[in-house]
Amino acid sequence: MTSSSPRPAATIQSLDHLVLTVKSISATKEWYTKTLGMKHESFVSASTPDITRHSLTFGTQKINLHECGKGQEFEPKALQVQPGSADLCFLTSDPVNEVRKRLIEAKVEVVDLRGEGNELGLGEGVVVRTGARGRLASVYCRDLDGNLIE
Repeated sequence: MTSSSPRPAATIQSLDHLVLTVKSISATKEWYTKTLGMKHESFVSASTPDITRHSLTFGTQKINLHECGKGQEFEPKALQVQPGSADLCFLTSDPVNEVRKRLIEAKVEVVDLRGEGNELGLGEGVVVRTGARGRLASVYCRDLDGNLIE
C-alpha cells in the first residue's frame, strides 16, 4: 500500500494581480508611470460599480491600488494593510546599470548595497540575486511610500 499526499486545493499557474496599499493613488500612479514605465488604468468592479478603482499594468501583470484610510480599500483585504510594507521585484530587458543611472537622474534614491553580494562585479549598487527565473542582476530603490523596489 502506498501513501499519497492530499490533493492540493488548487495548482497555481501564475499571479493575476496583487494589491498595493498606498498613501496617495495619484502620487503613486505618477511615480510608477514616470519612473518604471507602467500604465495606469481606471476601472469599475461589478461589486462596486459606483466607485472608480485604479491599477498599474505592465506586461500581463497588474497591481491594484488601494488608498489607505480614505475608503479606497476594498473588501476583502489583507488583515494588516499599511503603505510601505511591500517588497517587489520587477523584470526588465534594460541593462541594470542603465536602470540605476536613470533612477539617479530622476532623483530616485538608490538603496546602497555595497558589499551585499556583488560577486560578479556588475557595477556600483548592482547586486546578484536569485529570482523565480534564476540569477539576476538587481538594483534597489524605494517608492514614495517606502516600498522596496528591486
